[in-house]
Amino acid sequence: MEDAFGIAALWLLLALLSAILASAVRISIALVEICVGVTVSALLGMVDAADLLAANSEWLRFLASVGAVLLTFLAGAELDPQVLRTKLKEVTVVGFVGFFAPFLGCAALAFWVLGWDSNASWLAGIALSTTSMAVVYAVMLETGLSKTEYGKGILGACFINDLGTVIALGLIFSPFTYKTVVFITVTGALLALLPRVTAWLTHWYGYRTAAIRTKWVMFILCGLGALALWSGSEPVLPAYIAGMVLAGSAAKDVHWMRRLRTLTVGFLTPFYFLRAGTLVSLPALVSAPFVFFALLIGKVASKIFGLYPFISAFRRDRNERWYYTLLMSTGLTFGTISALFGLSHGLVSQEQYSFLVAAVIASAVVPTVVAGVAFLPKHLLLEHRGHDIREGLSEEG
Repeated sequence: MEDAFGIAALWLLLALLSAILASAVRISIALVEICVGVTVSALLGMVDAADLLAANSEWLRFLASVGAVLLTFLAGAELDPQVLRTKLKEVTVVGFVGFFAPFLGCAALAFWVLGWDSNASWLAGIALSTTSMAVVYAVMLETGLSKTEYGKGILGACFINDLGTVIALGLIFSPFTYKTVVFITVTGALLALLPRVTAWLTHWYGYRTAAIRTKWVMFILCGLGALALWSGSEPVLPAYIAGMVLAGSAAKDVHWMRRLRTLTVGFLTPFYFLRAGTLVSLPALVSAPFVFFALLIGKVASKIFGLYPFISAFRRDRNERWYYTLLMSTGLTFGTISALFGLSHGLVSQEQYSFLVAAVIASAVVPTVVAGVAFLPKHLLLEHRGHDIREGLSEEG
């Protein structure tokens, strides 16, 4: 137990330093935590002290996974059903193109240029086809874009994109079994009941120190996560859909959402983002940097060339188009999950896994930094803040 507290204190110290650094350089804390994880892991590796982080310990992996699940749930809860209905064409087109362009492009790159076998190539296409819901949502929160229809449209497109990744991984490498049927049936039934039961619990037991609604939501997320893992899927998928199902009611309770974000971002997600950085093997990258750069450029370039023409049909402002495109070019959660799936099932080697994870993590950092520095649509933030001020004055009047 003493070791666990000591390790947790070390990780939270790194999270604290990351927050200070992110504030100083003015980029997303999620990206800083990833970079800090890479740097600290490499430095400890040089002095043969990598075990000090205990990044693969079961309890730390659990905390990181719960952080990813809760962050994904919050991303789904931020989606306005009305906005999604009005932007259905946009999020569907952008989401599907965002999946298919890198999926086919990176699979071809791995097979024809890098000389990987067919299984490793298809796995590379899947791992690099993703858009990072965790990173995008974290950036949306920090910038304030999560409250705009523009930001909600990006989150919707991210969901469609990652849904394509999950389906492709299942169809190509995971057999459709009775477990899949059980998972879909039980998840559908629970999600259908979720809004009504949540409203009933909130009405009779909510707004007390027992925090029963939070416990109820955590129970559902962990239960669906366990069922997803048992069926061969991933827990973040039902978590996102659960967030979407509760989006209408969650949006009405700003204080509850704020407290849940504090728990998630303040305690859980640092374990996820820092640990994601520790997965990168710098020696493997140094030994063959061409492979890493080829995969990274292949992912980002296929996303940009595939998405920009379609996004231009929906957004006229130059900064809006580029910011949208670059955020859709990120990858992290499903990318690392897919790469780990490939390693666990013998589809890719340890070296190929390191290249894939490094490319995925770099794609979470590079496009997001460029988007934030060069293409942040500040006019949308000014419009949203002006709208909030007008609403506040109207309420006071």
